[in-house]
Amino acid sequence: MKIAFSSSGDDVHSPLDPRFGRAPKFLVYDLETDRYEVVDNRRSLDAAQGAGIQSAETVARSGAGSVVTGHCGPNAFRALSGAGIKVYHTDAPTVAAALDLYRSGKLLEARSEDVRGHWA
Repeated sequence: MKIAFSSSGDDVHSPLDPRFGRAPKFLVYDLETDRYEVVDNRRSLDAAQGAGIQSAETVARSGAGSVVTGHCGPNAFRALSGAGIKVYHTDAPTVAAALDLYRSGKLLEARSEDVRGHWA
C-alpha cells in the first residue's frame, strides 16, 4: 500500500508540510517495498483556488490509498474521500516521524476536515 505525505522536501527526513492543498510536494511511500517517490505539487501550490482538489487528484494519480498531513480543508477532504483515500492528521515534524506514527497505529483516520477552506 502507498501512503502520500505532504512534504516540503525530497526525502523522509524532510519536514512534513502542515498544509495538504498547498504542500509543495508529496512523498509517496510504498509500505511493501520500503521505497518512495517524490511527486511535485507546485501546480496546486500556485493555484488561486482549487488547490485542495487539485492536490487530491495528484495524490489519487500516485496510487496512494492514504494521506498523512497536518491539516486538510473541506474540498480536499471530500475529494480524497470520494476517491477512497483515507486521511490522517498529525503534527509530526518530519515525514519519517509521521511514517513511524502511521506504522505504529498511533494515527487515527480523520472523519472530516480540520480547517476551513482557503487556510494558508
